Amino acid sequence: MQPPGAAQPLNDQQYVTLPWYESLRPVMRGGHEVLLLDSGAEFFPALEAAINEATQLIFLETYIFEDDRTGQRIASALAAAAQRGVRVHVLVDGFGTQRQDGQWYRIIREAGVAIETFRPERNRFALNRRRLRRLHRKLAVIDGRMTFVGGLNILDDYNDPNHGELEFPRLDYAVRVRGPLVAHAHVAAARLWWELSVINRSLRRAAAAAAGSTRHRVHLPESVDSEVTPVGTMRAALVLRDNIRFRRTIGRAYLKAIGRSRREVLIACAYFFPGARFRRALLLAVRRGVRVRLLLQGRVEYKLQHYASQALYEELLRGGVEIIEYRRSFLHAKAAVIDDWATVGSSNIDPFSLLLAREANVMVRDAGFARQLRGRIEEAIGVGGVPVVLQNHERRPWPVRLMNKIAFVILRIGVALARTPERR
Repeated sequence: MQPPGAAQPLNDQQYVTLPWYESLRPVMRGGHEVLLLDSGAEFFPALEAAINEATQLIFLETYIFEDDRTGQRIASALAAAAQRGVRVHVLVDGFGTQRQDGQWYRIIREAGVAIETFRPERNRFALNRRRLRRLHRKLAVIDGRMTFVGGLNILDDYNDPNHGELEFPRLDYAVRVRGPLVAHAHVAAARLWWELSVINRSLRRAAAAAAGSTRHRVHLPESVDSEVTPVGTMRAALVLRDNIRFRRTIGRAYLKAIGRSRREVLIACAYFFPGARFRRALLLAVRRGVRVRLLLQGRVEYKLQHYASQALYEELLRGGVEIIEYRRSFLHAKAAVIDDWATVGSSNIDPFSLLLAREANVMVRDAGFARQLRGRIEEAIGVGGVPVVLQNHERRPWPVRLMNKIAFVILRIGVALARTPERR
């Protein structure tokens, strides 16, 4: 007899058939293997290997699919899978991937890969808050037996679309998961694919999306089949955010974990602009004796987010929160370790992620995984982190102070305008 919590044998595979509209409410379950993937150097080889081994079905969702060496490499793997009979579905965001005329697109189109676009851009200069409601989650499901979730777009680590070639790779994280939650990810991917396929065809929202999907008939999926064999001892959950039922799931999960913290809160976040409730939770944790550290973006990637985030520093620093800016390269991570709880995903701690975009995070309750993720973040702090000192921050030049105030006000106004609930 195996001891309680031991991994189950892989030769006794278990499958589940779920209704395609199964509830996507997050549930923490045991029986998972969660592999941490550090930036593109670990993520892309793992994703490519999984694609190469696929025999039945692939769903890939990304905000950016870039026409660089990494984008073409993943496109070639997807094309090869389609050519050997795998049903391959690629879903990109209409703002993040506005151009679909590059080599990556031709590779997968010619191979018969099904492609859809979430909210295609019809007018780049339109002032409409719907344009801010993007598909920001990065998710892949392979044969209903494995899922990848994280912050990485299909974009080379050394390439930045706005800043060109990078000296050092972008810092980001993802996870590869096997176990019961794969069924949850499979339902989410199949469901969104079907909904967008119907909408894009019926409304003809974009000529490129319509042209790219005419070869593929839309079938209402009656059910989704996934492997749910317990393959490890980790407890994990897939937590999704949308603009209908799950508008605050990720934010609430963070607040719950911070509220229960007793030892540490370590957050690595590219775009950090939390509301008052989140900041108050961090400050209360410090008062309980919890060490709270934030690894934030040190380089100016997007000026509005950068200067607005800095406007929050003084309150947090005075309250005992440690802030470290990552300056070796661009920080793109969305990860956290709070005692033995950890999360890796696509959601930043800002209004765009927590109030507007579709996001996906994997949350893990396991001391070993938390220790591993903590170690990786601390390594990043060691090689590229610069602590923010309160006295130095208070002496920053007046033009920077002015930029902080202006950016803060603009983002707060944007949050207020975006709060009104809106379907899809």
